[in-house]
Amino acid sequence: METMTNTSLHLPLNQSIQQFYDASSTLWEQIWGEHMHHGYYGVDGQEKKERRQAQIDLIEELLHWGNVQQATQILDVGCGIGGSSLYLAQKLPAAVTGITLSPVQANRASERAQELSIPLSSTLPIPSPPPPSSPSARFLVADALNMPFADDSFDLVWSLESGEHIPDKTKFLQECYRVLKPGGTLLFVTWCHRPIDRQPLTNEEQQHLQDIYRVYCLPYVISLPEYEAIAQFLNFKNIRTADWSTAVAPFWDSVIDSALTPGAIWGLLRSGWTTIQAALSLGLMKRGYETGLVRFGLLTTTK
Repeated sequence: METMTNTSLHLPLNQSIQQFYDASSTLWEQIWGEHMHHGYYGVDGQEKKERRQAQIDLIEELLHWGNVQQATQILDVGCGIGGSSLYLAQKLPAAVTGITLSPVQANRASERAQELSIPLSSTLPIPSPPPPSSPSARFLVADALNMPFADDSFDLVWSLESGEHIPDKTKFLQECYRVLKPGGTLLFVTWCHRPIDRQPLTNEEQQHLQDIYRVYCLPYVISLPEYEAIAQFLNFKNIRTADWSTAVAPFWDSVIDSALTPGAIWGLLRSGWTTIQAALSLGLMKRGYETGLVRFGLLTTTK
């Protein structure tokens, strides 16, 4: 999750994202663990569970929903410190490549792979990783709009809560299509706003979204039907979508509660104003889910 200071408002988007993640990822791991994404609390959002277990359950539910039973070459776009990347590498097993804008995150993800005894494959040459006989991982600093991979490199592209940070949604999905092998699967999960086919966003809703964009360093979000239309335009096949907003909404209560512990407060104070501002603004997402403005959108499709 990202934020912007008054200074970073004048920086290019990618640089703002990098600076925030470089500064805040250590604190996130210390307080919230390795998974930097929502948790799953049952279809109706009523299941009571520990936050980290809910995050693992989200990965499992996504794999089930996307009918992902095996993959040998996986690309994790927006990999953070390797939470879902390393989980997938061990579960399937697979050779996983994670990309992030943050050198701090890429380095920590590599360290975590070594801590889990997952071999690190060479980052060079970049175009195509070796076929896996066992789990392996590599983590690179790279831009999702200009991925440094050859065409037809991966049989699964996994993107869990990174699309909201990308300024060109069509080009991003186009890049995902390019690096997928024929028949490969894209499993894409992202923050959205509500559909606007029946009613445009109100001025109040637009202001709420602008506040979220400002705090979490987002260029803009779109609705899930708009993502589906982009996928159709790019000739993806077997497109399916789902809205899991109800299932994940309780996550924000858990994060808010954990941010109020003495350890978290002390860590926030040491991390600086940008991270403090993000913590103070967690209620923006909570209220967004409560009003139905913010949506948790899923899209799976094949090349």
